[in-house]
Amino acid sequence: MTQKQHPIGSGFTAASTAADVLRGIDLAGRHVIVTGGHVGLGLVTTRALTDAGASVTVGSRDPDRAAAALAGVDRVEISRLDLLDPASVDAFAVGYLRSGRPLDVLLNNAGIMGGPLVRDGRGYESQFATNHLGHFQLTTALLPALRAAGAARVVNLTSGGHRLSDIRWDDPHFTTGYEPMLGYGQSKTANVLFAVELDRRWAADGIRGYAVHPGVIVGTELGPSRPEDGVAVTPEQIRAMGLVDDSGRPVIDPARGMKTPEQGAATSVFAATSPLLADIGGVYLKDNDVSPLDTPRPIDFGAEQDIPADVVPHAVDPESARRLWELSEQLIKA
Repeated sequence: MTQKQHPIGSGFTAASTAADVLRGIDLAGRHVIVTGGHVGLGLVTTRALTDAGASVTVGSRDPDRAAAALAGVDRVEISRLDLLDPASVDAFAVGYLRSGRPLDVLLNNAGIMGGPLVRDGRGYESQFATNHLGHFQLTTALLPALRAAGAARVVNLTSGGHRLSDIRWDDPHFTTGYEPMLGYGQSKTANVLFAVELDRRWAADGIRGYAVHPGVIVGTELGPSRPEDGVAVTPEQIRAMGLVDDSGRPVIDPARGMKTPEQGAATSVFAATSPLLADIGGVYLKDNDVSPLDTPRPIDFGAEQDIPADVVPHAVDPESARRLWELSEQLIKA
């Protein structure tokens, strides 16, 4: 598996935008689902895909808010989806399957980061439950529509934050030792492992899996912004890391991973549409290409640095990927 993690020379760079990646690609007649496709990177991704001709279904916990954000965007429909609520996930999937449409791309984009320890109705830690289990349940429920497409892609939005934690196999729900960034890191590792095992299981059906690191995009509403809300990285740390300037404006330096939303959405769109990936799957992508495999290095949230984001071995280990799939099947049935 790790031998797959070699750049392919896509011709794009960290500075390329979603529009750059889609130039010359016609998505007319293609059906796409984008979870959280009405805010942050999801909104940019939805707009880019519809501009290229795709029909996009946006899953949102707040359909009214989504409708306002997507007003004037053609070929978009909105359906309620709360990834922390298994019944909502099932209802969304059933509604899509009843439409009879194939599903060419499922873009598992929505996510949360940080915050105090919150559990869902099953007692599961909310970052793992939202970022991974909700998307796992959704994806497996939509398998008939993915198969019907003939050549489909599942794209999981992950993060270089996967480097912060492997799966806590003995305690994934943090009965002890909860830290916001460890919870986030575990959920992002799960996103990558899910793509690895999905590709192994479903590639024969024409369904390929990808995990995407978008870069560091300040101001996307991913996590809480106030210390009293359990913020994972404080505003002081964000400034110390050089992610914002003295006026609080985001620093844009794509070569160091600090991107605009349009640049951040590019790798998601690349994974969803690029013909260069027609025969490649089960990989972690970064900067519109396959990431090289890296060795783990510590991240100092209190100092300016080039934040490492290439994939590390624990996130692409095939045995861990199989183990997580089996665990996830058990957890969503509980």
